[in-house]
Amino acid sequence: MTTSSLDTALPVLNTASSDPEYLAWAAARRRKLWRRRILPALGIAGLIALWWAVIVIFNVKPFIAPTPWAVVETLYAKRAVLLDNLLPTAMEAAGGFLLGNLAAIAIATLFVHNKALQDIFFPVVLMFNAIPLVAKAPVLVLIMGNGMEPKITIAALVCFFPTLVNMVRGLESVNPQAMELMRVLSASKWEIFFRLRLLNSLPYLFSALRIAASMSVIGAVVGEWVGATVGIGAMILQATFNFDSPLLYAAIVMSATLSGLFFLLVTLAERWVIRWQPESSH
Repeated sequence: MTTSSLDTALPVLNTASSDPEYLAWAAARRRKLWRRRILPALGIAGLIALWWAVIVIFNVKPFIAPTPWAVVETLYAKRAVLLDNLLPTAMEAAGGFLLGNLAAIAIATLFVHNKALQDIFFPVVLMFNAIPLVAKAPVLVLIMGNGMEPKITIAALVCFFPTLVNMVRGLESVNPQAMELMRVLSASKWEIFFRLRLLNSLPYLFSALRIAASMSVIGAVVGEWVGATVGIGAMILQATFNFDSPLLYAAIVMSATLSGLFFLLVTLAERWVIRWQPESSH
C-alpha cells in the first residue's frame, strides 16, 4: 500500500473507531461472544453441583452413582485405557457419519429429480427407519461379522434418515421465482441443481448434520453393545456388569465429549461454508 493510500485509509479507520454507533455495536458483539462462552459453562457447572448435592443429600451408594470427583479421578487414572477404547468408537462414528450422510445426499438428489422413485422408496425408507436400532444391530452383526463393519453401518443408518428428510426438503423448497428465472435463462437441470437447489439446501443439510454428528456416536456405541471387545460401548457394558460406576460414568463422559467434538466440527464447517447467513443463525 502506498503512502497516499495509507493517508486516505487512516482517517476512515479513526472515524469508524470513534463512531458511537460502531462502538456500541462492537461492545454488544463482545457481550454476545462472552455470553455464548459463559452461559454453557455455568450450565455445566450447575449440573455438576446438582449431581454432587443429590449424592450427598440422599447418601447415594458409590456403586449406584459416584461423585463427580470420583469420576474425575477415574478419568485421570484410567486415561490410557479410555483413550484406547475411544479411538475405535471415534473411527466407527466418523465412518458411519460419512457413509450415511453421503448416501442420504445422493438418494435425496435422485428423489428430487425423479418423483416416481421418491413415491416408491420413501415409504420403504420410513418403514426401515421405524425398526428399533437395537433390533437392527444383531441382524447386521450376523450378516457382517463382529468387526468394525456392522458398527459403521449402524452409525450410518442412524445418520441416514434425518439427513435424507432435511436434504429433500431443502432441495425442494426453492423460491419459485428463482426457479422460473433459471428456466427463462435456459439453465440446464444440473445448473439449476448446483447453482440454486444445492445452495438453498445447505442450511437444511447442516441442521441435519448437527443431529447426525451426535447420533453417529450413539450408533457406534449401540453397535458395540451387540458384540465388541473394545470401544466405549464395550467399556460401558463391562463397567455395568462389574458394578464399577466410576468407570461407567467416565466412559459416558468420554462418549459425550466425542459427540460434542463432532457437533463442534460440524458447526465450524457450517460457519465456513454458509457465509451469507447472519451470525445469529449459526
